[in-house]
Parts: sequence; C-alpha cells; structure tokens
Amino acid sequence: MKIVLWIGNESNQKALANKIHELYPISGIVLETRTKKKKLTLGPFFSKAIERIFLPSIGRAWWGMKKRYDDAYSDYPKTKILHVTKINQPEVFDFTKELKPDLILVSGTGLIKEPLLSLKTIHGILNLHAGLSPYIKGGPNCTNWCLATKQFHLIGNTIMLLDAGIDSGNIVASETTAFNGKEDLAAIHIKVMDHAHDLYLKAITKISSGSLSETKQSEMGSGTTYYNKQWGLKEKIALNKNISKFQIAFKNGSIKRLQENLRTVNKNLHFLDF
Repeated sequence: MKIVLWIGNESNQKALANKIHELYPISGIVLETRTKKKKLTLGPFFSKAIERIFLPSIGRAWWGMKKRYDDAYSDYPKTKILHVTKINQPEVFDFTKELKPDLILVSGTGLIKEPLLSLKTIHGILNLHAGLSPYIKGGPNCTNWCLATKQFHLIGNTIMLLDAGIDSGNIVASETTAFNGKEDLAAIHIKVMDHAHDLYLKAITKISSGSLSETKQSEMGSGTTYYNKQWGLKEKIALNKNISKFQIAFKNGSIKRLQENLRTVNKNLHFLDF
C-alpha cells in the first residue's frame, strides 16, 4: 500500500510519521511549516506575560511533550519530502499525484481545499483529529478545551475521511483516551497524543484490508466547534483550575458513566483483530 502524508512540521507529527513508516513504508511526505504574520499588540502581550508568570504549566506541558518526541525521533523517515509554507500550494497536488498513493494521511495542517480534496486514491484521504468528533471540534487544542469547560469525558481522538469542513468528515474510528486520574497536564497531553497515533495506526491497518466502515457525524449527535480566537486568558485560567477536578472525576468513576453514553465508531480496535 503506497502512502503519502500531509502533515504539519511539528515534533508530534514527526513521531507519527516514523510510527507509520515502521509498519507501512511511506512513499512521500508533505511538510507544512506555516509562517506567523500576526503582530503582538498590547492586550495579547500582557496576556502572554501573565500566562508565562502565573500559568507556566500550560506551556511546559506542550513543550515537554514535543521534547519527548524529539528525543525519541530525531528526524523524519528517509523518503521523498516536500517542504511548503501552505498546504494548498500547487506543488502539493503535483507531488502527491506523481507518487500515485493508495492512501493519503493528514495531520496537523491548515484547512485543506480543492483541488487536493479531489485527488483520487483507492482508500481516500484520512484525517487525524485530536478530539472526539462530533462532540468537540476545532482548535487550537481540543484537549485543553475539554479541560477548560469541564467536559473531561470528551477527551479523545477521531480518524475521519477528509472533507471541506472543520473536522466534519465521516468517521472511521473514534475513541476516548484512557486515564487513571493521576495525570498532570503534561501527562494528559502525552497520553492523548500517544493514543491518537495508536488509533491512526489501527485505522490504517483496518482500512488497508477494506473492512473498516464509516459513519456520518450527523447520525451520532452534535457538539461544539471551538476557534483559536476564543482561546484566551480566561480559558487558560479555567483549565489550570480544573486539573484537580479532572483527577477527582477519573478516580471516582463518574467519567466512565458519562463515556458509556457516548457513541463512538469502531471502538477498541486491536491489531490482533486483523
């Protein structure tokens, strides 16, 4: 099975690429390194300063996770790599079409548009959403949104077919992330990301056999789409306060009862099932 990756140029995506390559040699990788153009005005500057002084755990958790993956995987797999600043650049289409993949895998890029969405492959285009669709969508980080809004039971991951919307494609696999209530914020992020990678690998294995079904999100329920512009100092303070509540909820079992009422797709996939 020939695979092409479209991924963001981040440590967790590099780890994902290596994990996939160990099982299924990758034919090519498109790495998107987005450039930041926004100027930091006075209001956001003070918010950033307050965050660094009083909420350092948020930054430490994310950078700690990235360091963990950098230590484990020093580089991307040895294959053809195309570097771009925007995923929808014309050369991405040409690069991918030339490789004639059976499956395209997406993770951590900007919103993908035509003509990339129309590229024909045997197994389609899969997208990893580090959140539990249709219940939690958007950005900048669905795990942090779940913590800030005390929706701890919705922390999880989704593998879906890519469409033009925001985390809205038909779902081929979704699952909540397992916790024991002892995790701090850093451990939460690591567990969610490791779970995301594991679920992606299982879905790839299943879809390669042609036996993985898909489910429309509209058949599963509704949820909330969050946007980067909504994620501010108030939400970060709420996240920080709610970590202890997260730990209590998982220790006393109340989360398990909530999760039992969720509808997920191809839950508890195992490599031995294949």
